[in-house]
Amino acid sequence: MDRAPGLSVRLKLTLSYAGFLMPAGILLLAAVWVFLLRYVPDRALIVSADTPLHGVFPIRSNLLRVFAPRAAAVLAFLLVFGLGGGWILAGRMLAPLTRITDATRRATSGSLSHRIRLPGRKDEFRELADAFDAMLARLEAHVAEQRRFAANASHELRTPLAISKALLDVARTDPHHDAGEVIDRLHAVNTRAIHLTEALLLLSRAEQRSFTREPVDLSLLVEEATETLLPLAEKHGVTLETSGDITPTIGSQALLLQLTTNLVHNAIVHNLPEQGTVWVNTGVRPKTVVLTVENTGEKLTPELVSTLTEPFRRGTERLHTDHAGVGLGLAIVKTITRAHDGTLTLTPRSAGGLLVTVELPVEPPTTTPHTDG
Repeated sequence: MDRAPGLSVRLKLTLSYAGFLMPAGILLLAAVWVFLLRYVPDRALIVSADTPLHGVFPIRSNLLRVFAPRAAAVLAFLLVFGLGGGWILAGRMLAPLTRITDATRRATSGSLSHRIRLPGRKDEFRELADAFDAMLARLEAHVAEQRRFAANASHELRTPLAISKALLDVARTDPHHDAGEVIDRLHAVNTRAIHLTEALLLLSRAEQRSFTREPVDLSLLVEEATETLLPLAEKHGVTLETSGDITPTIGSQALLLQLTTNLVHNAIVHNLPEQGTVWVNTGVRPKTVVLTVENTGEKLTPELVSTLTEPFRRGTERLHTDHAGVGLGLAIVKTITRAHDGTLTLTPRSAGGLLVTVELPVEPPTTTPHTDG
């Protein structure tokens, strides 16, 4: 926004200090003058009782001639002192603000690694500087995450395109190659690219929070997700166990169903080779509803678990099975949870596997208006 030039804050504060000091000095001198007018004539009458009444007025006139130049000199001194001292004090007071402004300009130019780190005890400027440092840290982390996401997404999208190009080159250079095999592989690669694109669109939609909030029962979504993924669980030799109560919350039913499906799918795929188990539970707390998905599997380190919600990260590196997913499952879960003002917690199980906990705000109870009948 273009603004017309104006006075600096330092100059405004300086004028304010001087403007306050001058009236205070004038009031002080006025008080002294009133005191002298009352004191000097009385003293004169006491000291010289023969002094006629009209002699009081020359005393006052002489007093004014003596007092006025000195009062003017005092006011001039106060003006100079107020301007000089106010300029120095304003500079000292605004020094932290100058550092904050410099940091803001650096951030505007793209330097997000700079921090103010304002020293001293806590006050309004220190709170502002600390809040700005925290904002820069979050912004720097967000930008770095977006850059990694863009690079990973470009790589993931380029891979199926490169495979498709290679298959088409083979089919064109070798006319005797089995066309059915090429078509099947192209179909599989194309399907994976479609799934990845849909996942990216879902992730963008959840981040923008462009959805309608409505009452949702998480327990019903768990039933739907487990019934849908039951054939996949049977194929992997995984047992699904569900339990819990009605869990009312507010949000997008489609997105929360996607969240539940992703968690159950992830628990099935990343499980023991055989005789694995997945436990899905819903519950209600005083202010939140809780969805937990727990599964058996390989032992995971806390360092690895802390990275699983990053896009295109997989617990067992890259899997090339038919149900490995595109590496956005838990990233989508994290984004949907955050879009619903919830919290996501991943905890490695001591016996192996993972425990995922999603907490969402509980649906406020509906109140029916009371009518007197």
